[in-house]
Amino acid sequence: GAKKKAACPGLGLFYTILSAFLFSVASLFLKKIEDVHSVEVSAFRCVFQMAFVLPGLIYYKTGFLGPKGKRIFLFFRGFLGSTAMVLLYYAYQVMPLADATVITFTSPVFTSLLAWIFLKEKYSLWDLLFTLFAVTGVILIARPPFLFGSHVSGIEGSYSDHLKGTIAAIASTLSAASTIVILRKVGKSVHYFLSIWYYAVIGLIGCVVALFVLNEWRLPHCGRDRVFLILIGLLGLGGQVFLTKALQIEKAGPVSIMRTMDVVFAFILQVLFLNHLPTWWTVGGALCVVASSSGTAIRKWRHSVKKAKQREI
Repeated sequence: GAKKKAACPGLGLFYTILSAFLFSVASLFLKKIEDVHSVEVSAFRCVFQMAFVLPGLIYYKTGFLGPKGKRIFLFFRGFLGSTAMVLLYYAYQVMPLADATVITFTSPVFTSLLAWIFLKEKYSLWDLLFTLFAVTGVILIARPPFLFGSHVSGIEGSYSDHLKGTIAAIASTLSAASTIVILRKVGKSVHYFLSIWYYAVIGLIGCVVALFVLNEWRLPHCGRDRVFLILIGLLGLGGQVFLTKALQIEKAGPVSIMRTMDVVFAFILQVLFLNHLPTWWTVGGALCVVASSSGTAIRKWRHSVKKAKQREI
């Protein structure tokens, strides 16, 4: 018989790096937009998601509502996922790109904590140590005046905006972690496309309502901003596609570790295109967060490999 063609070694990790690069460039374009609210950018992103997912829902015949017992979970997945996106986009706009990116990488640590609380998953002393590392990293980035004094350097604009951005980034991370816990609860009983569909539809509805309440709905005056909006949608979609492809052909542990390239790209793009040198506090915070997220990923990877070997025995 014909031999099965071997998969290209490292292809999943290459997809992960490409995904990280696309997400980072999309974040850079978001920083470059001058006259569009973060909620409106999120609405455009949701439109691109819907346009991508709709043909898949029709092809796989999944329906648009999902199984009756899973709809409440899908609703909260969509609500929390879209909330995380809006808050993250706001953080990108009001604080340094690298700072916001680093804070989002505390998500695996908070996911472990929430999974322990709601799904009764194991939470060890190592997990607690990684959580403390992540919190330390966030403190080094936020640099609250009661610890670091009244003069805070290396931020964009006022410290008030920096603090708002930090709070938004932390809230975004907690929302994203909650989304992952919900997806674990749902398991494989719901198609991946249906999960994204809820995320896009609920996100679009929420963004439109918020924009009318805030009276911020308007087309960008500058043609460059319109191009950036389209590119953000396309790059965000491309990043998600390549990340999904990576998880399909590579173990979750190496993918999670390689995703820290997001932080590297954020630092490089911030220096090259935004002319903003990161402070040593930010670098220290980044090292703490990357160490905690990588440690969490490695532990879960080793645990999954150990369980797989036990099943084989």
